Amino acid sequence: MLRITDTITIEDWELTEQFVRSSGPGGQNVNKVSSAVELRFEAERSPNLPDPVKRRLKRLAGRRWTLEGTLIIQCDETRHQAHNRDIARDRLVALIRKATERPKPRIPTRPTLGSKRRRLKAKKVRGDIKALRGKFEGED
Repeated sequence: MLRITDTITIEDWELTEQFVRSSGPGGQNVNKVSSAVELRFEAERSPNLPDPVKRRLKRLAGRRWTLEGTLIIQCDETRHQAHNRDIARDRLVALIRKATERPKPRIPTRPTLGSKRRRLKAKKVRGDIKALRGKFEGED
């Protein structure tokens, strides 16, 4: 069981781990040792995640979210299988914790009168500069 917050926990059946060969240099061990971990979390089917958290998690996960609603986290940072497994689980916990935070609603504001005047003045100055680039009469 993986504890996320006081109210959210993930059961072991929701997580599957697969150990694969890590990419990159490794010498003679590179073709023998499966130290990288691929952690799969069945987020869409999880009864412990509220719907708003699932929606935010899907948006945060991006490409790591599959069409079936599975969140895939890969880790091949170290050459130790157990350490990679811990890192992957920590990443999952951090991602779900971030998804539990409700976004602050945006309050639309209006531009101030001074900012409008400064913008229009800058446009006028720029237009005057561009007007000087034209051809003069009597040339050619």
